[in-house]
Amino acid sequence: MLAQEMASRGLAVLCVLVAGLGQVGSSDQAGREDLNPAALYPWRQRSSGGLSRVKRDWIIPPIRVLENSKQVPENLVQIKSDKIFTGEVIYKLEGPGVDQDPKNLFEIDDKTGWIRSMIPLDREKYRSFTLKAFALSPSGERLENPSTIEIVVLDQNDNRPNFSQKEFAGSVYEFSVPGTSVMSVTATDADDPTTDNAILSYSIIGQESIPLLRINKTMFGINNETGAIYTRDVGLDWEVVKGFRLKLQVADMSGMGLTSLANAVIHVTDINNNPPRFSPDQYTMSAVENKIDFVIGWVNATDNDEPGTGNWETKYTIAKGNPSRNFAIRTDPVTNEGILSVVKALDYESQEVYTLTLTVENVNPLSIKAPKNPVSSATVVVTVVNENEAPRFIKDPIEILVPESVDPGTVLASNIAYDPDNAKLKYDILRDPEGWLIINHETGEIAARKPFNVLSPHVKNNMYNAVIRVTDTDAGGISTTASLVITLWETNDFLPQLFPLMGTVCSESGRKTSGLFLTAVDEDLPPHAEPFTFHLQDMNVSANWTIIQVNGKDRIRYSYRPGHMLCLLIPTPSICVCVTLSLSPETHAVLQPLVELETGEYAVTVLVTDSGTPSLSAYAQVNVTVCPCGKDGECKTEAAAIFGTRVGVSFIALLVIMASIALLLLLLLLAVAVGNCRRHHMKKGEGLLVGDSDEDIRDNILNYDEQGGGEEDENAFNIDLLRNPTDVGPLPISYYPPVSGIPRGKQPLRKDYPDNLPSPSYPRKPPADPTDIEDFINDGLEAADHDPNIPPYDTALIYDYEGDGSLAGSLSSIASASSDGDQDYDYLNDWGPRFKKLANMYDPR
Repeated sequence: MLAQEMASRGLAVLCVLVAGLGQVGSSDQAGREDLNPAALYPWRQRSSGGLSRVKRDWIIPPIRVLENSKQVPENLVQIKSDKIFTGEVIYKLEGPGVDQDPKNLFEIDDKTGWIRSMIPLDREKYRSFTLKAFALSPSGERLENPSTIEIVVLDQNDNRPNFSQKEFAGSVYEFSVPGTSVMSVTATDADDPTTDNAILSYSIIGQESIPLLRINKTMFGINNETGAIYTRDVGLDWEVVKGFRLKLQVADMSGMGLTSLANAVIHVTDINNNPPRFSPDQYTMSAVENKIDFVIGWVNATDNDEPGTGNWETKYTIAKGNPSRNFAIRTDPVTNEGILSVVKALDYESQEVYTLTLTVENVNPLSIKAPKNPVSSATVVVTVVNENEAPRFIKDPIEILVPESVDPGTVLASNIAYDPDNAKLKYDILRDPEGWLIINHETGEIAARKPFNVLSPHVKNNMYNAVIRVTDTDAGGISTTASLVITLWETNDFLPQLFPLMGTVCSESGRKTSGLFLTAVDEDLPPHAEPFTFHLQDMNVSANWTIIQVNGKDRIRYSYRPGHMLCLLIPTPSICVCVTLSLSPETHAVLQPLVELETGEYAVTVLVTDSGTPSLSAYAQVNVTVCPCGKDGECKTEAAAIFGTRVGVSFIALLVIMASIALLLLLLLLAVAVGNCRRHHMKKGEGLLVGDSDEDIRDNILNYDEQGGGEEDENAFNIDLLRNPTDVGPLPISYYPPVSGIPRGKQPLRKDYPDNLPSPSYPRKPPADPTDIEDFINDGLEAADHDPNIPPYDTALIYDYEGDGSLAGSLSSIASASSDGDQDYDYLNDWGPRFKKLANMYDPR
């Protein structure tokens, strides 16, 4: 049938060619005469009855020229003017193809007016030319207006049609019905699309299957006008044939002209028309108990669809026999096999055999063209293999909540582990950094060895961690460990402490109310520590003193100067305190006098209470020194206090002061002279301890380096001021030193021994003879040994009295709760090279 069709087409082409040749032969001669007149009169004017002229030009029809003409030069047309001129007429031509690009395609005979084509024309390059013709006199004067001449190039079938691709590719699903569109092919022709030279016709001139010779019937057709390829027959099966290679042809002149060839490859696309099937459908496997995440076997399923696609890939499901989800199955992406594994430990004592039912299906759903067969299934019998199991903890980690002050021997946990095989167990503690725990090796009962301490470095966030081990002693010694997490419940174990226990308070009534800044600390953690409360329990003390809590609402302003204390100002009440401590509004209070007190030492008992449940309280005795202060808040002498006032010294007052100093020097010289006279009038034979009065008991330092003085020389230094004035009776006036500006204040009170019991009488009268000094000392020693007010040997003893105080003031205000090692002196490096040296002295780091 195809051969007959091609033969008929060839005959039709031959007839067209013969007719075309005859038409071209006659048109070469007659066509030019009919289409293009021999002579044109472009300037001829129309007249009416030969009497008047119409004022418009003739419309000249286009001049038609065939492309690819071999007869060149070729006369196309002659133009003439119908005016009568006495002289000669010269004709000129201008425009594209003459004097404009493309040049030299046309020319005109100046005298005759013939327009000629000089070379063959190509319509695919230039379809038409628009020229202007001129009639001129020999002098160059225009005789007529320029006239427009259009030359049209006629098309010839000189271009073959061309496919847009050498090879086209497409696809079609298997089992597609006839008429299913597959793909489209396209071609182009450079000839004039308005002629038959560019009318194309498509056809399939050859077909072969991939693989070869699988299908011999014509499976595809093509629309000869649009190039659309479609299926013509049934029987496209991917399992039989994978594709087709077609040979295509396109021809112009509606299939009778020039032709071109191309190929088209059509792939048959697989559809999921083959469900997977188990092969075989019975399996036997075994699995060891107490193990997880291990493979116990593989199952196989086959599928005839295209490998590597969703139509071939399978997914397996455990349909029955896995209620506890002990097993799982997944697909091997390379082999498409099912991999069966244990994901949850099996227990031989609970179940020895599992019977699993597996199903398989494709990743892609089945096509409606697939056979209606039931889903393939397989049976897998899994036998559990028994083994010696390790002991198991009931909970891991073992969590316990206990108070930190738990009593030793308290049971914290019991019944913490068991053995699946009912073997004998042994318990041990692998990790207990503080040694707080003890365990019964047979029963596993955990108890406290000693009280816990929440401040231990091994306690993080109130949690203490230990590790317990249990071992199967019957077979193999298999062991298991578990974490023991003990959460400590904070209890109120420690008493609060108060510091500093010594300090100074300014005595000036004109100054703002001064006070001693106190801080309370507690080794417990919140909520059993701050906030603290402060009280004065003694009614006698509270009449002169008060203690004010520094609460969280007080805004504390502070300033710091190098080498000085940190000065704080609390606005309400207005109190100025100097400390070197870090502040916490819940841990501080200010001890303040209510009335103006005399200069001296005072003992104030303060009761500080924490916020624990139950709360704990502690008494602390604070020794406060009341002294006059300067502008900087530091204690100073009375003389310095007088001269440090704001009142200026007038000239008269200065004279009075100088006169007083002169008088004082005069009295001092007089006293020295009287003393020398008394020494010269002493009687010989009297002991060195004998004076003018029986009560004159002196200790003297003799100047033995004086020549000639001997023992009778009593020009010695009086050291009575180094003795405790309360232990010795009043001395003679001559033995007192000159008046000093330092007042004799009260002696500090000692609270470490009783001071209200009657003391024995000490020997006060010196012996009459120096040889009795030994008896005098022994009598005093015996009285001291039987004095109930003297502290015991294991207490701090005051061996000698060294005065009431120091002009430098008390150093208690610079006391710190931290050691030098805890202080950071890096800020001194920013104050200059001198302070860098000071920082290196305190902190060599």
